[in-house]
Amino acid sequence: MSSRQFCYDKTMARQNGVVQPLLTDLYQITMAYAYWKSGKVNDVAVFDLFFRTNPFQGEFTIFAGLEECLKFLQNFNYSDSDIDYLRQTLPSTIECEFFDYLKDLTCKDIKLSAIEEGSVVFPRVPLLRVEGPLIIAQLLETTLLTLVNFASLMATNAARYRMFAGKNISLLEFGLRRAQGPDGGLSASKYSYIGGFDGTSNVLAGKMFNIPVKGTHAHSYVTSFSSLEDIQRVTLRHADTRAPCDLRQLALQWRRRLAPILAEQASDGELAALISYAIAFPTGFLALVDTYDVKRSGLLNFSAVALALNECGYRAVGIRIDSGDLAYLSVLARDTFKQIAEMFQLPWFAKLTIVASNDINEETILSLHEQGHAIDCFGIGTHLVTCQRQPALGCVYKLVEINGQPRIKLSQDVGKVTIPGHKEAYRLFGADGHALIDLLQRSSEPAPEVGQKVLCRHPFQESKRAYVIPSKVEHLYKVYWKDGQITYPPKPLSEVRERVQCSLKTLRQDIKRNLNPTPYKVAVSDDLYNFIHDLWLQNAPIGELF
Repeated sequence: MSSRQFCYDKTMARQNGVVQPLLTDLYQITMAYAYWKSGKVNDVAVFDLFFRTNPFQGEFTIFAGLEECLKFLQNFNYSDSDIDYLRQTLPSTIECEFFDYLKDLTCKDIKLSAIEEGSVVFPRVPLLRVEGPLIIAQLLETTLLTLVNFASLMATNAARYRMFAGKNISLLEFGLRRAQGPDGGLSASKYSYIGGFDGTSNVLAGKMFNIPVKGTHAHSYVTSFSSLEDIQRVTLRHADTRAPCDLRQLALQWRRRLAPILAEQASDGELAALISYAIAFPTGFLALVDTYDVKRSGLLNFSAVALALNECGYRAVGIRIDSGDLAYLSVLARDTFKQIAEMFQLPWFAKLTIVASNDINEETILSLHEQGHAIDCFGIGTHLVTCQRQPALGCVYKLVEINGQPRIKLSQDVGKVTIPGHKEAYRLFGADGHALIDLLQRSSEPAPEVGQKVLCRHPFQESKRAYVIPSKVEHLYKVYWKDGQITYPPKPLSEVRERVQCSLKTLRQDIKRNLNPTPYKVAVSDDLYNFIHDLWLQNAPIGELF
């Protein structure tokens, strides 16, 4: 076993405790019994897991959640207490042998193919293909959906924030307190990091997923101090000489020097809080400055403490603004820092970090860009972790083949008609390196080749078709689970994170833009198109007119 596989197996053992076979809908188990009762134990099925519409009025989605799906398959087993509960809950008419069958059920006969986690994906293209015994494949449905739906939605939301913020601005996830419960908070931290955020305030997520954790203090810390007499410890050892420095005295001296320039009045309680915090964290002093008034108090008190720290051999990190006109206040802060830097010959002071929070969403970031803000980092909570613009992705899990025979679901809503059969998916690239189209084919068809003309058709609109001559062809599926074991270990979180950004770069800018993005094309081969419509006609009832 390679060192990479060994490391991965150690992390695999850390499965979310609530992800277990009973994390499912009751009808999965009742269907399983009906299948069993009908003698369909040896039937072999193929299911596709896919979504129909991109979220957030955009034209792309980020696939996430694959690692958790593999953990679920690896640990799938009904415990004795699970079986006891099902005996009590299901109708008394269910035969005892069925519970014995469930007790021995594992995923050893399941084969899972998937797109690489962190890839940009599109409607109708299956994210997962599950093959194996009908009963166990059916029992996996709800759990796989819940593992993929929110993960992909969250990663997509985070990726959109990253795009609109720009690559030079840091993004921190601050949403645990507003998330939908503890598990929602942990998932949001994990998948926002995958989507492009730089860190989280969630300490447990940092421990579990090796995500950088960031944070400073709340307004309550500042308001807990009333005066300078509240400071219990005033000395700090110099970073180099280790000589004691009276930080309170130094900060007061600097405040007196700065007051004529910045403000005549400032809160002594706020100054006391910042001095105490700086003594506690001299190498990581990033202070909240809007508890009372950024302009009249916060900037003056912060600057005084930062300059006092400088005399003690430390450099402050910056400030956080959590309310008010963020564009105006950030520019004011930057101008203040530049003024101080020039006045006291401290170039680094002009580059202090400015963090902004306060109910930030995509529109806020775009508006701040238009206003010319001076913010270096956004702390984003509620709108990110709750995905307020769209609370669900809407992945579905559909039977497309049984015992080698294709299956199709028909609907008056053409968008809900499934694409039947065992399929492969390919991404075709143009000469400029951008992805042109995703192509679904029957698995029996030869793969598209570079430089060879391919007819790509809309699955349901006969007149929509085009020839594509790809400069590059990417087969989208890898087999991740087979014969009861992981066959292709997922990559570490940091690599999945990189995959997201690399995958997004393959899309043209007009597909990624915020307003009226261009739809990305998903097509079927000519053979699959004819196969779909022949099967449609075979299964559609013929009406009668009277």
